[in-house]
Amino acid sequence: MTRLVASGGDLLRCRFATSPLWETANAVRAFVDPRPRPYLRPWWEQVRGTPPAHRLLAVQSPRGYTPDFLSPPPREAALSVEDQLAAVRATPPEQVRAELRRVHPCRSPATVRAMIADPEAARDALVAELEDAWRRLVLPWWPRVRELIDADIEYRSRLLAAYGLGHVVAGLDERIRWAGQSIVIEPAGDDVERDLDGDGLILMPSAFVWPSVAAIVDRPWQPTLVYPARGIGALLGGRATAPAPLARLLGRTRALILADLAEPATTAALAARHGLAPSTVSAHLSALEGAGLLTRRRAGHEVRYRRTPLGRALAEGLMPGE
Repeated sequence: MTRLVASGGDLLRCRFATSPLWETANAVRAFVDPRPRPYLRPWWEQVRGTPPAHRLLAVQSPRGYTPDFLSPPPREAALSVEDQLAAVRATPPEQVRAELRRVHPCRSPATVRAMIADPEAARDALVAELEDAWRRLVLPWWPRVRELIDADIEYRSRLLAAYGLGHVVAGLDERIRWAGQSIVIEPAGDDVERDLDGDGLILMPSAFVWPSVAAIVDRPWQPTLVYPARGIGALLGGRATAPAPLARLLGRTRALILADLAEPATTAALAARHGLAPSTVSAHLSALEGAGLLTRRRAGHEVRYRRTPLGRALAEGLMPGE
């Protein structure tokens, strides 16, 4: 098991974060570990014929250690992928070498040995391959992935305000639990214990970590607990469908949008899910908002739409079986 030992001060330093580079590294991992593929089937069917470059694949171990420097815990809540790639480029060569030596078992021992011999060149090559993997494997899906992650953070933040951190941590995944002053993740390979020692803890929901949980516990990285985000089926398991009664009342497209707003979403995310132009979605959202079925709320630089009580009662009341 992995045990994260916390003090009272650490509990005050817990925060949520989003990492596009973590999603990229775990999208790459799906090419060597088949376990996530059933959860990500539409995505996997589109990308399976275009695997990442060979160095990036060489450092993936299906059930073992993957170097942390490839997806370092974000220093801020929502760093851009460009900022994260710059952080990887700044990794000291000795840190790169130390982490590459831990990769075992690996797909290509000779490739890993060559990278260990020249860690600076290896780091720069891996950054270029990560950037390519981001653009090909994750960026086309990013609006939907980001929406899923943001919805998870919003949901758990409400729980945090209502019930406290213990309730939130205990509900992240059945493999994560409180035990005294510790957060325990099991099973997790070798027994590992990390005293948070004032460093706090990052809680990071992820789409591509499914069906696993993960913890970053080695120094110099900030301790991070990565857990499966809620709603993966809605994200990559197909589009929402509009119940026939709702479609007859509102029209098919507006019914689809209302049915799809069980969790708050932005115009861009709804457009990506349904293959519509953002301007078209915006017009439908305005109509639904004008009818009192939706409300909007700004979150940072984004505006998210959510059902009103009337919209929720209408959508759920007309959905079969509810």
